[in-house]
Amino acid sequence: MGRIITLTTDFGTKDPFVGQMKGVIKSINPNVDVVDITHEITPHSIKEAAIVIGLSYSYFPPRSIHVVVVDPGVGSERKPILVVTENHYFIGPDNGVFSLIYQKEGAFLQVIHITADHYFIRKDTSTFHGRDIFSPVAAWLSRGIPVNNFGEETDEFMRIPIPAPTRPTKSTIEGEIIYIDRFGNAITNITSNMLLPYIKDNKKLKVIFKGKEVPLKTYYAEAEDKELYCLLNSFDLLELYVYRGNAAKEFNIRIGDIIGIIISQ
Repeated sequence: MGRIITLTTDFGTKDPFVGQMKGVIKSINPNVDVVDITHEITPHSIKEAAIVIGLSYSYFPPRSIHVVVVDPGVGSERKPILVVTENHYFIGPDNGVFSLIYQKEGAFLQVIHITADHYFIRKDTSTFHGRDIFSPVAAWLSRGIPVNNFGEETDEFMRIPIPAPTRPTKSTIEGEIIYIDRFGNAITNITSNMLLPYIKDNKKLKVIFKGKEVPLKTYYAEAEDKELYCLLNSFDLLELYVYRGNAAKEFNIRIGDIIGIIISQ
């Protein structure tokens, strides 16, 4: 089976940036498969990119290489890095974009500061490291170049806070909205694992958002009307939705909004 390189960026599809990155990769390794995760990250949103790659990488085969380019500090002193975990590789800027990876893969983690510029396609690059550094390094890695050939290991790398749910009391959970998809569904950081034990024990879960209870459903079409509902989604996260509507627009939902769970008999 051939190697896979994934791309996650805020470049969109209007400009030639993504195409140039793919051209560089294929020029170095014509046999590698290149998969787009998304190019519609909100421009400059490092946290959104961190969440998207953190929710996505585990669906790819072992030894996949994930290039993430949301890089408002391109050309500055921030380092280009290669992150090695037990089953996956991550390449991008050292600006916190791999923070969720560090949380999930902390037991097996190696971070390489990429300095071996003979693997770059341009050494004087200052505005497009996605094409000139990250893409060629990913392509050479996919051809079997050992990770330590790209630079020296470092234990200094940037993390940004990724919000986690809390348990203010034994009977309450507090989380927040961390992502809004193109349908306007508002995804929280409250996981299925936190809720399913109570559901299986037939305990009542009351979901509270902006002071109102939000009914919990099993699937989207179970909603009876255009009101706000919630369910456990395909990411195994609690999600707010409006059936055939846009919950974020219709209920003025924003990233960072707080959501609460009350657990009772």
